Amino acid sequence: MVVKTYTVAFEGVDARLVEVQCALAPGMPGFAIVGLPDKAVSEARERVRAALAALSIALPMKKITINLSPADLPKEGSHFDLPLALAVLAATGIVPPEEVETIVSIGELSLDGRLIAVSGALPAAMTATAQDCALICPKACGAEAAWVGAGSVFAPASLGEAIRHLTQAAPLSPATPGEVSPTAHPRDLRDVKGQERAKRALEIAAAGRHHLMMVGPPGAGKSMLAARLPGILPPLSPAEALETSMIHSLSGLLTEGGISRTRPYREPHHTASMAAMIGGGRGARPGEVSLAHNGVLFMDEFPEFPRAVLETLRQPIETGEVVVARANAHIRYPCRFLLVAAANPCRCGYLGDAARACAKAPNCGADYLGRVSGPLMDRFDLRIEVPAVSFTDLDLPSAGESSASVAERVARARTVQATRFTDHPKLRVNAEADGAILEEIATPDAEGRALLTRAADRFGLSARAYHRLLRTARTIADLDGSDQVRAPHLAEAISYRLSAA
Repeated sequence: MVVKTYTVAFEGVDARLVEVQCALAPGMPGFAIVGLPDKAVSEARERVRAALAALSIALPMKKITINLSPADLPKEGSHFDLPLALAVLAATGIVPPEEVETIVSIGELSLDGRLIAVSGALPAAMTATAQDCALICPKACGAEAAWVGAGSVFAPASLGEAIRHLTQAAPLSPATPGEVSPTAHPRDLRDVKGQERAKRALEIAAAGRHHLMMVGPPGAGKSMLAARLPGILPPLSPAEALETSMIHSLSGLLTEGGISRTRPYREPHHTASMAAMIGGGRGARPGEVSLAHNGVLFMDEFPEFPRAVLETLRQPIETGEVVVARANAHIRYPCRFLLVAAANPCRCGYLGDAARACAKAPNCGADYLGRVSGPLMDRFDLRIEVPAVSFTDLDLPSAGESSASVAERVARARTVQATRFTDHPKLRVNAEADGAILEEIATPDAEGRALLTRAADRFGLSARAYHRLLRTARTIADLDGSDQVRAPHLAEAISYRLSAA
């Protein structure tokens, strides 16, 4: 007799259903796992054996064979422990076979039978719901998995609780979804002295998800400004929260017992490898660009990143997704992020200061920023110079707007865009509009068109730069409450394209 139950194997953010088949046969006692398992799955038999022994359950003196179907799909991770244990228990008659045939389960077993949290509970719950099955997962993953809402999720703390639930000795109540309570952002724009133009650029970037490049000397406040960008962004919508949490769940980053509506903020170091940034490595895991999906990716010391890493950003910026291609994996991850880059004007950082600039000026600045290719620089909608702040300005009291005030305007602009793109579900913000849709929403008035034509002729704007100007001007008009893109909106958008160029 062959008993079966179900679990999942991960391919990117998708969880593929895996059938766990268990058969007992006469012969030399043994425990074999087949179906392309990795080392962690092969070692599961020892964890299962010890966990059952802790419950005073002995394995039968027969040959135990477990097949993970489809057999050509690689099986990786410790989350196979629980389904393997349930399959063995069903084959020995301790758990009713008909009960385990209608569930999907994931979970790592400790030697004393406790269930340890694993990554990927949210994608697993999505797959279980699609198959009209209940999900059994560790208690620490219950609040995360239950967020799907359409299926039943049970979260026992141990293998013993799972057995008592399946045998109806002590049925578990369904897990309830958890949501991390948002906390007030401790970093406020009011803390930044001066830099009014940079604050305005942050507001525009947040309103339309426009990529931002800041160039300025050390200590000018570039990192300080970027760190305050999450404080003016609106919270994730339910759909965005689900998308983002799928990636974070797969990476094991949902550790607070639920899902957060706060937009992610990632700031990788400039020594990060291509696999760390784009994705890859063992199992083709998501990289920083995907972990920043629907949030902010801040890259400080931008020219110091390896040239190959910088160039790989070009396609994700345009398409909003990245493909991690390996010999045994071809995985697609979403990555619609707001890129904020910061750079010094030259290697020493004091190119604009005549008293401190080195003898190589001005060529040192061109060489340093020249590490960023023209096509990549062309993908920044906003480029600003962040000048040094004088000591006298630092002594002045805080007089600028608070993050809350700016966030209200950003939220209003985002609401306008959500209404505008109601009939286009794949579009959410102005930065994603193109083609006929862009022409429809961002066609300037006669004066604005004349200004745009002169700017294109005078500065040799590329077709990409032309369209990015229209998107930025549309966002500025939204912040201004204007239905029409007018010349002042275009003039401000053009000023940001020419700065730091």
